[in-house]
Amino acid sequence: MRNKNTGDAYVYKNSLFSQSKHKSGRLGAVCVDSAKNLWRFSVYAPSCREAALVGSFNGWAPIPMQRSVSGIWSVETTAAEGDLYKFRFVAADGNLCYRADPCAHYAGLRPETASRLWQDRYRWHDRAWIANRAELHEKARPMAVYEVHLGSWRDYGDQPIYRAAAKDLAAYVADQGYTHIELMPITEYPFDGSWGYQVTGYFAPTSRYGTPADFKYFVDTMHRHGIGVLLDWVPAHFPRDAHGLRQFDGSPLFEHPDERMAVHEQWGTLRFNFDSDTVKDFLISSALFWLSEYHIDGLRIDAVSSMLYLDYDRTFSLQNRYGGKENLATLTLFRALNAEIHSRFPGVLTIAEEATDFPSITAPIESGGLGFDYKWNMGWMNDTLRYMQTDPIFRSGNHTLMTFSMMYAFNEHYVLPLSHDECVHGKKSLLDKMAGDYETKFAALRTYLAYMFTHPGKKLLFMGTELAPFLEWRFYEPLEWKMMQFDTHRDFSRYTRSLVRFYRENEALWSLDDSWDGFCWSNADDAIFEVLSYFRIGAGGQILLCVFNMTPVRRENYLLGSPYAGEFRLVLNSDPADEGETVIQTQKKRQGTFANALQLTLPPQSALIYQYSPNDTEQE
Repeated sequence: MRNKNTGDAYVYKNSLFSQSKHKSGRLGAVCVDSAKNLWRFSVYAPSCREAALVGSFNGWAPIPMQRSVSGIWSVETTAAEGDLYKFRFVAADGNLCYRADPCAHYAGLRPETASRLWQDRYRWHDRAWIANRAELHEKARPMAVYEVHLGSWRDYGDQPIYRAAAKDLAAYVADQGYTHIELMPITEYPFDGSWGYQVTGYFAPTSRYGTPADFKYFVDTMHRHGIGVLLDWVPAHFPRDAHGLRQFDGSPLFEHPDERMAVHEQWGTLRFNFDSDTVKDFLISSALFWLSEYHIDGLRIDAVSSMLYLDYDRTFSLQNRYGGKENLATLTLFRALNAEIHSRFPGVLTIAEEATDFPSITAPIESGGLGFDYKWNMGWMNDTLRYMQTDPIFRSGNHTLMTFSMMYAFNEHYVLPLSHDECVHGKKSLLDKMAGDYETKFAALRTYLAYMFTHPGKKLLFMGTELAPFLEWRFYEPLEWKMMQFDTHRDFSRYTRSLVRFYRENEALWSLDDSWDGFCWSNADDAIFEVLSYFRIGAGGQILLCVFNMTPVRRENYLLGSPYAGEFRLVLNSDPADEGETVIQTQKKRQGTFANALQLTLPPQSALIYQYSPNDTEQE
């Protein structure tokens, strides 16, 4: 019997929306003769009665387009780079509609809604980076991601942010120790308040930050500083804006023809019709375009959960042909997408933002999985933040929130995310989520981040976490860099920098990140004193002991069990006011299930990390 989660076979044909094809067969606007300023405009609009090109190059007078048997309308005319244009359709019902080009590489600056002509002349300087990318992205390598909203990182006035921020951001991220940045969506979008998650231009970097060449310079600069660039990409839905994809040619070309199926109530948007091969071609072409044209190193796929289930955000029941609620067309899309990306761009990553227990997100396609490289561990994030917001008096009753993630830590390849979503919409900033008074909040956040960076899984932190702001993130103004004038915030920023670098420098924290070979509990069950302790083990033999006191109470003579006999030397202490016990020797006495014991003093609300060195005698 066929697996209900299999979906249908789909082969990406590279036949319709692909931007890698020869000019003569490419949709969108292509300069076919630079000397004569001759441009060819083509658009797929199979259901309209008539199509015309309108633009600033002739006062927006309609230029009739010719239809091919495949539903592609085309025309050639003279125009200049930078000119604006749209397509005008006469729908089957006679209504007129004006649409931006779905395949445009550039767009007018909001509130302008037209597409803009652009020719590429950029010369890349990142050959060495691309050549080494597959090695850098191996699972047994560290990965620490700094999530960025380009419009609110710093204030650059009227300068094009792609260029103005490139060197500053690259140098800053490299100094902090991160391996990657993840850009919140820069695919063109009309509404600033959507943060880029309501896309109208799936082939165009937003013009609010500069030109396509400026964005290429930005990515190139990151690569020259040794920083990978991940792009937040949104295939789950699109806005209803009149110039966008909705009822594109007077018919539902991109959304489902049944409006009940098309509407995405949660965001007030429309869902793509994933049953359509046209939609699959469009989305896969978009993804491949960013990887080829802009040398993007990976895609973080937004809102995957909303795509996997037929009944997601719907008030009526839907089933697939096997009686399940899985969207088989979406499974087919994801497998085709991941297969194309990994075959064409070795080393490029695909990361799913997925919040359910849907199985095998990161399993290989050939074994029935979806083929993603990583999945965001939303369960870890939700559980642990709930714990950290709990008053320490009551944490004993919530102890398993901090340990439950290890029940499934190796079921998928995970990224631990503390993203922008956790510090907006009244959720409070990360610092302000922490229970306690002013100083306790800082101590708790230092401890929590140390726990995050020693827990199995790759890491992602939202920009500004290092500043420890009390205010939530606001997309319309820069981060609160002024906090760096205060000692507590400046010290916290130094701490986060040291923590990211500590993670990078210690192979025990990442070289065996996807199996129990790299992790061993010392004690997972101390809900009385609320202390967590575990060992991280590296492929090269490094062993770290990680101990977390999750209450603001000092613990004297605290005993831990160890399978390793020898010396433990303190290498990281989250409490800047406590010198700690620099070196601890194991005692030959049973503690729990282990033959050796360690006696420690734990500062209040703190993380202590020790590096192990064996005795000369044989290890137990």
